[in-house]
Amino acid sequence: MISTRHYGAVDLTEGRDLQKPEILKWLRTEDARELEELWQAADAVRKQSVGDAVHLRGLLEISNHCIRRCGYCGLNAGNRELTRYRMSREEILACVATAVEYGYGTVVMQAGEDYGIATDWLAGIVRQIKQETGLAVTLSMGERPIDDLTVWRQAGADRYLLRFETTSPSLYERVHPADERQRPGRIDLLKILRELGYEIGSGVMIGIPGQSLSSLADDILLFRALDLDMIGVGPFIPHPQTMLGSSNSPVAPDADQVPNTEMMVYKVIALARLVCPQANIPSTTALATINTETGRENGLSRGANVVMPNLTPTKYRALYEIYPGKACINETAVQCRYCLEGRIESIRRRVGHGPGSRAGRVKERIVDGS
Repeated sequence: MISTRHYGAVDLTEGRDLQKPEILKWLRTEDARELEELWQAADAVRKQSVGDAVHLRGLLEISNHCIRRCGYCGLNAGNRELTRYRMSREEILACVATAVEYGYGTVVMQAGEDYGIATDWLAGIVRQIKQETGLAVTLSMGERPIDDLTVWRQAGADRYLLRFETTSPSLYERVHPADERQRPGRIDLLKILRELGYEIGSGVMIGIPGQSLSSLADDILLFRALDLDMIGVGPFIPHPQTMLGSSNSPVAPDADQVPNTEMMVYKVIALARLVCPQANIPSTTALATINTETGRENGLSRGANVVMPNLTPTKYRALYEIYPGKACINETAVQCRYCLEGRIESIRRRVGHGPGSRAGRVKERIVDGS
């Protein structure tokens, strides 16, 4: 039974009742004793809603090509300093075999928005994974056309990750230059993904220039409104080959700017757990990058229940540079596995088994020809 904790008149263990004023109070507070109340409430809700298992998602960064020019991402098409790569089918399937060997329940295939990744080519890989293993397949391929998303779902893909980044239309337009392809907006696309039968994951970057605390509170409320199955949040880490990372960035900080601090990331993880109790929430590599010693453990102790060991071949890892200085880029897959398992055990949690789908979500299975 979760003990009842209150912030003012709000019961923190009933996060679905949290409203914007209460969320803003938590985002603004710096009092360590009050924050301890938030951490404990988020951890209690995590324990009751998804249990003590920490699920390991094997990450495969299959391509660093991207047609987009997002102002914060080192993979942006304008970065001429980056050596580009795409993994072959054989390389991908070898990494999938490693995920099976290590007992991971999911593989996450991630890339820039790369149309060199042909729709049918990726569908064939997804289909083979689903036919030959018990793994769940998560895709993160950007804003691909609905027809592509449908083909991949029919091939057996289970989940799709697409960060909406911010609920502020003006900030989104400033950091996401328009593309000539006609697509639904990201929020509408997430709804379409749900209709296609995917578990949907989204999230935001914390501390991006121009982001206000009010808009971040709106982001957290949108997590709840979308009823997200997965929520990924991490700090803004400037990349020198991006618009926002340059010394003459055209986007100024907001008057009520969100700081890109470790503590703010923990607050958002905890509040995400409270408003979406059953969601899968990772303690991310970006968090480990800003605190290499205990970042992942702190995230897991404040609401998170997923970590993502990297299966990408080491020759590619440094080239998947969304932000600089990424943690663990020189670790082998086996080193990453044992490191994360040790960290999980150090906080008296256990490694989860199986695909680790969102708790309580009943999902229709779509197969070819249906």
